[in-house]
Amino acid sequence: MDANPVIWFEIPALDIERGKAFYEAVFNQKLTVTETSSRQMAMFSLQGNGPGISGALVKENTFVPSYLGTLVYFSVPNIPQTLKKVTENKGKLLIPETPIAPYGSVAYFEDSEGNRIGLHCML
Repeated sequence: MDANPVIWFEIPALDIERGKAFYEAVFNQKLTVTETSSRQMAMFSLQGNGPGISGALVKENTFVPSYLGTLVYFSVPNIPQTLKKVTENKGKLLIPETPIAPYGSVAYFEDSEGNRIGLHCML
């Protein structure tokens, strides 16, 4: 298989509206809320034909926000500016921007729901 097989991610949320507001403010992207009988979701939009995958915030009885397990990274053009938005919207800085030469830099924060999330920038 030549293509990356990862196509979707789900980030646990305790309060879907609070999580939606946080991610919309931090990443300047509109999330779309949908519900089924057992879950609420706030879905990230697909951005044209560019690289990347899509996913959603999910509120479901079996989903618990955590620092454990899989870590989702968001690609951003400027880590310090993004971390400023994180803290302005009640997120918490965990690890500041750290170079990972030659692969750019990363940083980590806690979102409004208690999840550990990564940021990546190639600059």
